Order: sequence, then C-alpha cells, then structure tokens
Amino acid sequence: MEDTVVSTRHWHRRDDGRVQCDVCPRRCRLREEQRGLCYVRQRLDDEVKLVSYGRSSGFCVDPIEKKPLSHFYPGSSVLSFGTAGCNLACKFCQNWDVSKSREMDTLADRAMPERLARAAVELACRSIAFTYNDPVIFMEYAVDVAGACHEEGVKSVAVTAGYVDPEPRAEFFQAMDAANVDLKAFTERFYHRVCGGHLAPVLETLQYIRHETETWLETTTLLIPGENDSEAELEEMTAWVVEHLGPGVPMHFTAFHPDWKMRDKRSTPSETLTRARRIAMRNGVKYAYTGNVHDSAGSSTWCPNCGELLIERDWYVLGRWHLNPRGGCQSCGQIVPGHFEAAPGQFGAGRMRVRLGD
Repeated sequence: MEDTVVSTRHWHRRDDGRVQCDVCPRRCRLREEQRGLCYVRQRLDDEVKLVSYGRSSGFCVDPIEKKPLSHFYPGSSVLSFGTAGCNLACKFCQNWDVSKSREMDTLADRAMPERLARAAVELACRSIAFTYNDPVIFMEYAVDVAGACHEEGVKSVAVTAGYVDPEPRAEFFQAMDAANVDLKAFTERFYHRVCGGHLAPVLETLQYIRHETETWLETTTLLIPGENDSEAELEEMTAWVVEHLGPGVPMHFTAFHPDWKMRDKRSTPSETLTRARRIAMRNGVKYAYTGNVHDSAGSSTWCPNCGELLIERDWYVLGRWHLNPRGGCQSCGQIVPGHFEAAPGQFGAGRMRVRLGD
C-alpha cells in the first residue's frame, strides 16, 4: 500500500549520481530503485524512502524480562513487534527468518502508530518494544509509534544493536524510554568477521545513551562457545562497561543455540554464563544476569550493598519482591537504579500473539 512508503531525511546526494543513506555506518550508496543492505530503505523518486512503514512481521505481548530488561517495570507486559531486514549480517542471528527476510510478504500485519498505541492500552501493556530486527532501520515508523504511545501513557523500548550514526541516533533515542543494546562481543575481529560491522560505533552509541539521554539502558551479550566467551574478552568488556557506562548499568549474558549460519557451534553451557556473571561482578558490575537458561539465582536481582534478594525471578516469573516504594532495598535502603513501581506486575512467562489492523 502506498502509505507504507514514506520519505526520510537522513541521506544526501553524491557527486557520482548516487544517493547515500546516512542512518548507519554502512552508508549505503544507492542508484534508483536500489535497496540498502537493511532492505527496507530504498532509493525511489531520487530520494531514500522507508518502504515498510506501518507493516510488521507480527505482534506479541511478552513479559518485559524477555527483552531482556530487568530494571524497567519488572513483571509488566510489553507489546512487541518488528519488521523485515537488518543493517548487520550476524551469522548467529536468532531471528533470521525476519531480519534476513527479502520478501515483503513477511510483513503480513499492518498497523499505523495510533492503532498500535490504542492496542497497547487495550492489552494493558506498560510499554511497546521495537524488537526481532533492529528498529534503527525503520526509525521513522518507530519514532512515530513512540510518540503516539507517549500520548497514551505507554513507554517505548528499543531492542537494538546500536549500529547507528550520530544524527539519527539523537532523533531515535530521544523517543525511547528504555533500550537494551546488544554488545555482541568486545573485539573488532568478531564484529567484522561474524557481524559484518564494526565495534567502535556500538561503543559510541552505548556512551551516548548513558551520558546524553534519559533513556534507561541495559546491555546483552549472547555468548558463543569459542567466539566471544574467553575470560580475557569478558574481563575487558566488563571493565569497559564499569569505566565508561558506570557500575549500575545491568548486563545480561545469554545462551546461544545453533542457528542461521552457525549451526556447527554447540549451545552455550550454563557454566559459561555463570562465569561471565562472576567476572562482571568481580569487575564492579552491580547487576549482572544470566539468560536463556534456568538459573533463578543468576536471573534474580540482589542488593549490591547487603546481599539481600530483591527481585526473585524463575525464568520470567517473579517471586519475592523486596523493594520499597522508592525502589530501594527494604533491608538497607540501597537504591536500585531503574524504573520501578510500588508493586511488580504479574504478567508472568506467557507470550500472547495478537492481530491488529486499522
């Protein structure tokens, strides 16, 4: 439909007759009708347009802990969706059927921003999440949805690799209340060889979010055996986070399973995640979590001051809640950074698929 194709502004014309997309560090240079690597930004009518506005690969209601976010309204539900395409080429992609799709028919569901905002309210979702593929590639749609949601009191969440240039980055994160950024590894070699990108822009995005926005930040690293799970790399990564982002930024270490173009790798042992969490905490990270494995201790929130169990988690189900209404430990008063309400939500572990439409 015509209203799914919209003009964008982060591009410029080059002397060689091509136009350059300026959304991410790839800076794709396009001739008429050519698409960028992300697939959803295309040169049409001598400009770069977004061709997936208002179209989605599907909508689900999830627990916020699945994003993963552990310090952003725990126990609440979030309306999640994504589109097709991606601006990285990760060989281990866990959502490859969406992010690597080159068929617009993948985008079977359709909803304009105002409809999504109403749906979030109707479904009692505390927030809406742009996920499954990277929202920076459909930023015009995401920003408009976030604006409509804010008018209804619904928060916006970006699940992103943070591979974005400075000007669009500022516009995008101004609209986001929370972000979980995939810090995929801590070597340029991994980013270049496995993801088809570079590490430096991601580190710049992390520092920008933490120090120049009000967006709540958490990070996730999917640990792949033999690729990014060495003790030396984890030492360097976690020390960098403490120094440049601060000890209060939660870090999630999640388990890989063989997928896409890395089916020859074994699944991540739970011991690897426990080791990564231990290294992070030893280096000063106050809130380190394990994910994609059954590990109640590793997925729960503990007071860094007195050691009290503050938020108990069993997969995505919350148990003990030991925070006071100010978000502090009931035992010692230590304030936990994040966004908390007086009582946790009770959405639980379920996923609910929904169909929307104008």
